[in-house]
Amino acid sequence: MKLRLGLLIGSFCLAGAVAAEPMTMPSSSDRALGKRPAVSPETHSVARLWNEALLEAIRIDVPRVSVHARNLFHTSAAMYDAWAAYSEEDLAVLHHEAGTAPADMSLQEAREKALSFAAYRLLSHRFEISPGSEASQQAFDDLMLTLGYDTGDTGTDGNRPAAVGNRVANAIIEHGLDDGSNESATYVDPGGYNPVNAPMLVALPGTSGAQNLNAWQPLIPPQGTGAQAFLTPHWGNVVPFFLEHDGDDAFVPPVDPGPPPLLGGEDDQWLKENIIGIIDYSSRLDPANSEPIDISPGATGNNDLGTQNGTGHPLNPVTGQPYAEQVVSEGDWGRVLAEFWEDGPASSTPPGHWTEVANAVSDQLEEKRLMGTGPVIDDLEWDIKLYLALHGALHDSAIAAWRVKADYNSSRPITLVRGMAELGQSGDPDLPGYHEQGLPLEPGLIEVITEESSAPGERHAHLADHVGEVALLAWRGHPDDPESDYAGVGWIRALEWMPYQAINFITPPFAGYVSAHSVFSRSAAEVLAEITGSEFFPGGLAEYPITPDGDQRLRFESGPSEPITLQWATYFDASDESGLSRVYGGIHPAFDDFPGRIMGHTIGTGALTAAMAYFAPIEDGTPPTDADPLPVPVNAGWALLIFVLALFLAAGHRLRRT
Repeated sequence: MKLRLGLLIGSFCLAGAVAAEPMTMPSSSDRALGKRPAVSPETHSVARLWNEALLEAIRIDVPRVSVHARNLFHTSAAMYDAWAAYSEEDLAVLHHEAGTAPADMSLQEAREKALSFAAYRLLSHRFEISPGSEASQQAFDDLMLTLGYDTGDTGTDGNRPAAVGNRVANAIIEHGLDDGSNESATYVDPGGYNPVNAPMLVALPGTSGAQNLNAWQPLIPPQGTGAQAFLTPHWGNVVPFFLEHDGDDAFVPPVDPGPPPLLGGEDDQWLKENIIGIIDYSSRLDPANSEPIDISPGATGNNDLGTQNGTGHPLNPVTGQPYAEQVVSEGDWGRVLAEFWEDGPASSTPPGHWTEVANAVSDQLEEKRLMGTGPVIDDLEWDIKLYLALHGALHDSAIAAWRVKADYNSSRPITLVRGMAELGQSGDPDLPGYHEQGLPLEPGLIEVITEESSAPGERHAHLADHVGEVALLAWRGHPDDPESDYAGVGWIRALEWMPYQAINFITPPFAGYVSAHSVFSRSAAEVLAEITGSEFFPGGLAEYPITPDGDQRLRFESGPSEPITLQWATYFDASDESGLSRVYGGIHPAFDDFPGRIMGHTIGTGALTAAMAYFAPIEDGTPPTDADPLPVPVNAGWALLIFVLALFLAAGHRLRRT
C-alpha cells in the first residue's frame, strides 16, 4: 500500500468536506500576477492578508530562495507567537507573551491586532533595503490602514495588543540578527566562499576553462547582469525550526544523503548514465517529433519515495471515477513542466510557490480540521498553524539543502556536459577524441562528428567544420523571437549545449546537489498531506492550463503547440513533478532530484510533528517564560506521545528507498 492509513481515511472523508471540482493550482511565475484570487478582511483571515503581502514583497525582491524561506518562517512564527499570547494552550516558538484582551475588544480582535503589528514591524524591517522596498512598504502601510491600525504606535509597554505585537516583532528581529544568517551584512557569506572554477561565459562554446568539472562553476549568462555569486553558502549554519546539530555538526534527524557521484570517481559510470539522461530529456523538447503521452493522474504519478516509478491512480477518491485520459506531445509537456516549476526571478520562489499552493488548498476546504480529524477551527487559527508548520518545514529544507550544497559544492549539468565534451568521448577508444572522462556515446543521441556523418545531406552536415567533436541531439537553444518561434531539437555541438531555462538565468547561482526544488516540494507536500488529513488535493484533482497565447503561454520560446493542462491528484504527485521538471529543464540530473525528495520527506514529517507539539495543551497551566530559540516542547502529555509515535510509524510505512 502506498497510502498512509490516516491519509487513506482522510481521503474518503474529504468527499464531504470539499466540492468535487478540480482545484486550480496557482502559478508562481510572473505571467499569472494578475490572476491571483482576491483577498480581503471580509473573505480571508488577517494572517492570510499578511502572508499575501509577504509573497508580493518576495516577487519584487531579489530571488534569494534561502533568505525568503527564512522570511516566510519568521513571519509565521511572529504571527503565531502573537496569536498564542492570548492562549493558555499553545506554546510560543520564538518569543513568549502573555496578552490579555482589552475590555473593548474580543479575543479574536486582540489576536488580529497583535499579530498584525508583529508582522508589520518584522516585514518593514526585513524588506527595508529590498529593490522593491518602496512598493512593499507602501503595501504594508496600506494593509495596516485597511485594518484600522496606527502604524505610528511603536510602544512596547503594557498589555495592549499593539505593544504585544511590537515586542514579538522586536524579539524576532533580534533573533534574526544572531541566527547565523548574517542578516546585518545583507546575508553575505562571512566565510568568504570562493569558487574553484572561473566563470563560464555561456555565449561561447565550452566551459571557459573550468579547472574541476566536479565543482560548481559560476555562469555569465547571455543578457544577464554579470557573473553569478554562490547564494548564501553559509546557510547550513542558520538556526533551524526543529532540526538539531549533533556533536559532529550534522543534523538530527540525519538528512545528509552522502556525496554525489563524481566524474573520475568510483561512481563515474553512474554520473555518466545521469548525463545521458539529461541529454535524453533535452532531446524530447520538440513538439514536432515527440511521442504522445498520457499525462493524466490515471497514468502518471503515485511514485514510491525517491523514484519515478509510478503508473498513476486508478480512481479519484472524491468522485469515485477514473481520471480522464489526457494525451499530449511530450515536447510540449516537458517544456511546460520546466517553465511552470521554474520559480525564478519575478516569482515568489519555490517556498513561496508552495505557500500559494497551501493557500489555494485552504480556499477549497469547507471545514478546517487539523490532521483532517480534529475539531473544526476558524480560518485564523487554521492559517496561523498551517503557516507555522509549512514554513518551519520550508525553512529547515533551505538550511539542510544548502548545507549539502556547500559541503559537496557540486557542478551543474552545463559544466559537466560542456566540460566532458572538451575532454572528448569515452564511448569508443577507436574513434577520435577518446578520453576516459569524456562524454559517453549513445547512437542517435550522443555521437562523434565524422567525415561520413557530416557529408552533404547527412545528419551532421551543418557541423562539417567540427569533425572529431561530439554532437548531441538536443534542444537547440533560445530562438531569436521567443514569442513567435521555438528552437526545437537538432544535432548541436556538445560544447554549446544549453539547459531549457530563461536566457538571462540559465541555472540558479549555487551548487547543484541536491535539488532544492525536490527538498522544498516534498517537505511541503508532507505537511499538506498530514495537516489536511489526505494526500489528495481537494476534489481529488488540481489543474493548471497552459495555452499557446496570452498570459499562460510559454515564455522561453513559443508554445505549447496546443493547449495543455497540468494535472495532479496528490501533493506528492505535484512535488515529484517539481523535481522532474528540473531534469527536463537541464539543471539537475536524477542524482540531484531523488535524494532531495527523500530529504524533503524527513524534514516535512519532522517539522509537522514539531509544530503539532507547539499546539499541544500545557499540562500545568503555567505559560513558559521567554523561550530559547526554537525549543521543542516535551510536556505535552501522553496523548501527544501517542500521536507522535503514530505519525512516525505511518511515515515509515510510506518510506521506500531505491
